Amino acid sequence: MLSLHGKIVAITGASGGIGEATARLLARRGAAVVLAARRGERVDAIARDIREEGGQAATCVVDVTKAEDLRRLVSATVEQYGRIDVLVNNAGIAPISPLAALDTEGWSAMIDVNLRGMLNCVAAALPVFHEQGSGHLVSIVSVAGLSGATPSMAVYAATKNAVRSVHEGLRRESTDGVVRTTAISPGYVRTDLAGSMTDPHIRDATRKNMDAMGIPPAAIARAVAFAVEQPGDVEIGEINVRPTVQA
Repeated sequence: MLSLHGKIVAITGASGGIGEATARLLARRGAAVVLAARRGERVDAIARDIREEGGQAATCVVDVTKAEDLRRLVSATVEQYGRIDVLVNNAGIAPISPLAALDTEGWSAMIDVNLRGMLNCVAAALPVFHEQGSGHLVSIVSVAGLSGATPSMAVYAATKNAVRSVHEGLRRESTDGVVRTTAISPGYVRTDLAGSMTDPHIRDATRKNMDAMGIPPAAIARAVAFAVEQPGDVEIGEINVRPTVQA
């Protein structure tokens, strides 16, 4: 296992689920973490836990749909720790429903959080990565972005596919050894993602599948750790992490 000691990592969507698990694991392995989310009280509590366990943690209230919030996150991280080595783009929502439901507000929200949020991460971090000579963008995507549109998930899958496309474009534009990218696509994970689903039948079915086959958020956190602990000349471009019983 390579060391994360000295790494500075900012994580969006860090108030629970995969983001929280990632912050806790990376801190235990020696990284300094900055937890970002809209729920300030929640990330403050997690950061206190991390510090009480001997880790380094700070917080920042962030709405990823606002470009200025991402710029503030990156600036605050650099101001406190001197640089930002890794930005984990983890925030995401899934108010999925059949297209015939015409949930245009849900469609817009998924585009704003899942895709625009990732682009705001790129816009905020890329200049700093180039200025300091290195940097790593990690995005938590979804296997929904791999298998094409499935019933009720067309717009959600489209946003996740778009994130993967942007990642690949950034990778191809970043062969100078400065910027690394990693797209991690989870399958069913036991998180509160279903809480963002507005269709009650889909929400209940998703929760049932999560309970039946979901893996813990720590499984995705370990994938993040694996990617970011690699030496500077190694890039882990994509990782897919599913429960062994998921098709």
